[in-house]
Amino acid sequence: MKRLFLLVAVLSLAACNSVYYKPNSVDTTQVFYADRGGFSMKRSIKNLMRHRGYTVVVGTAESSSGITSDSTSIEIDSAVVPDDARYIIKVRERREKFNPIWCLFNGFWWWNFNVSIADQKTGEEIMSWRGRMCQNSAMRILDDTLNKMEATDAENE
Repeated sequence: MKRLFLLVAVLSLAACNSVYYKPNSVDTTQVFYADRGGFSMKRSIKNLMRHRGYTVVVGTAESSSGITSDSTSIEIDSAVVPDDARYIIKVRERREKFNPIWCLFNGFWWWNFNVSIADQKTGEEIMSWRGRMCQNSAMRILDDTLNKMEATDAENE
């Protein structure tokens, strides 16, 4: 009975993620744009990419105030994507959960997310990832996926 429970638990975790990527599609010398802020996953992705040697920018802030509705003034902030940004990383995450039991040795945080990387030059989405998992597992999967996505020198010539 314990083996059946363990098998069901492992299979249910395997169904929590789907990653689609285009191999050999990332030129590591190009600039990546990522949105500002976010929960810890967005920050962790930017940190991992910088650690790998990528140039990651968040663009310049642009404030647009003065939009009024009756007596209410609304201020809208937006970021301008730099012209030299080849890739755009979008991370949509739900509020992370502290999970000391399930993620005890795997980062403590449980993430529920969607990540997309698009190539601005071709207009193609080169990675799409939907998942729910512990923090450290997610970063390992992203690191492995980026290894497979990086173009080799022979392909850049």
